[in-house]
Amino acid sequence: MADSDENLDSPLFEAKRYDEPSVFTPESLVREARRQKGLPERSVPDICVLDPDGDIVRHLVSTGRAEADATWPGYHTELYRFELNDEEIGIIGCAVGASFAVLVAEQLFAAGCQFLVSVTSSGQIVPKDNPPYFVLIEMALRDEGTSHHYRSPTRYATLDADLRDRVASACQSATRPVYTGATWTTDAPFREAETAIERARSEDILAVEMEAAALYTFADERGLPVVCFAYVTNEMGQGDGDFEKGDANGSTAALEIIESTITGWGSPNASER
Repeated sequence: MADSDENLDSPLFEAKRYDEPSVFTPESLVREARRQKGLPERSVPDICVLDPDGDIVRHLVSTGRAEADATWPGYHTELYRFELNDEEIGIIGCAVGASFAVLVAEQLFAAGCQFLVSVTSSGQIVPKDNPPYFVLIEMALRDEGTSHHYRSPTRYATLDADLRDRVASACQSATRPVYTGATWTTDAPFREAETAIERARSEDILAVEMEAAALYTFADERGLPVVCFAYVTNEMGQGDGDFEKGDANGSTAALEIIESTITGWGSPNASER
């Protein structure tokens, strides 16, 4: 078929029945992975973290703070366990992009996770400060594919307002600045053209990243608590010294944000855990 056929419908929006259950489920994947690998049934920690860059995982392992969980029934990832403020946390590194992040999130919740935090590097759109700094993502532009398999098209995916307020309050004392705002989630970082960037600026979008819209849509559809942060580390390669994250490749600051987020989730006004 010719690419110029303007009447060609995208299969992304075809054959979707959003209220119809999936034949393939994360529970079946977890079950069969345990069977094939001869793994015991062991729940993951209540609180888990997605670390798309992998810097937090590498830092925790190199400093002897984290150990691989040999019972994690994942085919594509390694789960590590570590202690943070006397709470056991699970963390998975290098789950980059919307589809991979949601694939892993589905498995984590199927394996016992109760709360998920994602901290991902991102590019600056509307400046709030000099990088690096954090954005608590309250809504994300759905310019990716995964979220459209979970919910009919809308412009943004959003974080639960009560959870947003509690986490934002808990992050006020963080060493590195934390701003609350919108991001643009894309599947194609090397197609961030000026027209799309200007669109994002016109909507007061603070940063561009690759996971939040899908994670928030998944979380809302499943009724699960997920909080996403953009760690603004660069001006999309347009400035000297881009992608510098600070001490321990940003892991020290990120762990502080994760700890504050856990505090916010578990605050007295939190939903029953």
